[in-house]
Amino acid sequence: VQLQASGGGLVQAGGSLRLSCAAFRRTSNNYVMGWFRQAPGNEREFVAAIRWFGGSTYYADSVKGRFTVSRDNTKNTVYLQMNSLKPEDTAVYYCAAAAYYSTSFENYDYWGQGTKVTVSS
Repeated sequence: VQLQASGGGLVQAGGSLRLSCAAFRRTSNNYVMGWFRQAPGNEREFVAAIRWFGGSTYYADSVKGRFTVSRDNTKNTVYLQMNSLKPEDTAVYYCAAAAYYSTSFENYDYWGQGTKVTVSS
């Protein structure tokens, strides 16, 4: 499974960005697609996740109410809509796939290359 993330960029605080993660060679319908981020000097942290089947969603407390994860099964693509962005959201964002839901990056089997998000104050 190959994942390709895109959509990062520079945005002012309070602005919005939408990240996309295209999956080539579709993962199993039972897979969970996750978004993680890593800021310089920090560990990779869980942001959000969604199940291909059923569409259940999960969020880190730090992004609840601001970020929305969704999927388009016809396009094998997962999205992360990020609103009300804050400078502390600045990081490289990664999409990943796992056989079951987890907030630990160690449990994800496949990873995209990352897309950089910079939020200026």
